[in-house]
Formats: sequence, C-alpha cells, structure tokens
Amino acid sequence: AQVSGKLSLDQSVSHYVPELRGSSFDHVSVLNVGTHTSGLQLFMPEDIKNTTQLMAYLKAWKPADAAGTHRVYSNIGTGLLGMIAAKSLGVSYEDAIEKTILPLLGMSHTYLKVPADQMENYAWGYNKKDEPVHVNMEILGNEAYGIKTTSSNLLHYVQANMGQLKLDGNAKIQHALTATHTGYFKSGEITQDLMWEQLPYPVSLPNLLTGNDMAMTKSVATPIVPPLPPQRNVWINKTGSTNGFGAYIAFVPAKKMGIVMLANKNYSIDQRVTVAYKILSSLEGNK
Repeated sequence: AQVSGKLSLDQSVSHYVPELRGSSFDHVSVLNVGTHTSGLQLFMPEDIKNTTQLMAYLKAWKPADAAGTHRVYSNIGTGLLGMIAAKSLGVSYEDAIEKTILPLLGMSHTYLKVPADQMENYAWGYNKKDEPVHVNMEILGNEAYGIKTTSSNLLHYVQANMGQLKLDGNAKIQHALTATHTGYFKSGEITQDLMWEQLPYPVSLPNLLTGNDMAMTKSVATPIVPPLPPQRNVWINKTGSTNGFGAYIAFVPAKKMGIVMLANKNYSIDQRVTVAYKILSSLEGNK
C-alpha cells in the first residue's frame, strides 16, 4: 500500500479510520502503530468482541504518553496497521493477504484460514497444561497474529527479505519488503524498524537477549532523523507467541544467512533467541 502511494506512514490513524476522528488517534500516526510507539497496550481487552466495541474502545482511549516518545509492544497497534493498510487498498485484510501478497511472495502454504484439505497438516500447540490448542482468534486477530504457515514458506519469506528471490519479477513487492527494514526509532539496544527489530552485526548474545527482552517492555523511544535506510550488516529479528506456540525469525542480509524457528510450545524468548544465535554463529564460524 505504501509503495503504491495509497498509504502514508506520516498520516494519522484517524485519516484512514474515520470512526476515530476527533479522538487521540488524530495525533497517532500510521508509523506509530507500525513501530509500537503509539502507546497502545499489548493485549486487546477481553470484553472487546466486535468492531463496534473496538471502535468505541479506541475512540475513548487516552495514551499515557505522547505518541512517538515511548515504545510499548502492542498487538492492538499491529492489528490497526493491518486494518489501515487494507482500507487504503479498498479491500478486506483477508483479501489483501490471501489474494495479493501471499501469491506475489510465492507462499502457497500460508493461510489466514486453513482450508479443509490442509487441516490434517495444521499442527496443534500445547499450552502450559500440555493440552492441545489452536490459536484463539479475537477481534483484529487476523491482522495481529493470524498467519499460519510452514517452516519452508517462512524461510522463503526470509530469503525474500534478504533479496535472494526474484519474486516473479515484481519490483514493488521487493521494494516494500526492503523498506520494512528502515530504522525509525532507537529504543535501548534495538533499532525499531517497521515491525522488525534490528541490532548492529556482529552482535553478542547478551546484547541480543537484552534487546529482545526490551522489545516486550516499555522503554523510551528516540526518533531517528532522518530514518536509517535499510542496512545489510544488521541482525534483524522478530519473535512471535500465542498460547501453545512460539516462533522466532532472524537474518543477517550481509551474510545471506537466516533462521526460522516454529515450535508448538511457547518456549521462552530467551530460549528461542539463544538457540538461534548458537546455530547462526556456528554456520558463520564454518564459512
């Protein structure tokens, strides 16, 4: 949407969501929700079940700090970014992902809703009681964490992010992927890109663990002016967790190496990051 000129990261959220005009979202930009600097909390309140309730909640919401001053990881913000991107394209989020983006990326085994003929391949996660579970979808669930994929498809996505695939010659999708590596805020150890977090490479395991720990806690955010263009000598990563599942992606564009970890148990972020670091360090040491 941004590459097509239909979405501006500098515009306010309320510009794209008219229901929120006159609210705090007049002063929260699309960039803020895409970089976790909106001030929105991590989880959706449990009593919000539909779009009407969501809009009422957001309309009444007041931030604790001015947008762009603090980084607070937010599923709500992530969901809003997805909603806004789809609105700017004039389609539903589901259609934007399943009919446009996934085919362009060549990710044929990635879904928002797993089709009936693939249900036997849909892994069960195991919660803290070791009970089998699938992801519990809530309002904005698809936009925030709804993707179901395979390790090979996700590795394909990592390769695309590192510019290693031709993507059917589609220059716009490659440009869009690379643009998400732009650094907009500095927050402790990490540089906050559009959803991705990055650290300078080489990076030590202690700094990487600290950075990923900070990624889930409130911290002061300092704008990078002008924004940092996409870098090659960086460790770019993202964790992902739901009840019963744990994931981690990391890649270093300059080294053309990356790793995807998908587990049907919510192992701690420290465990995931440490294992990934040791594997990639071993590969780097063997080159």
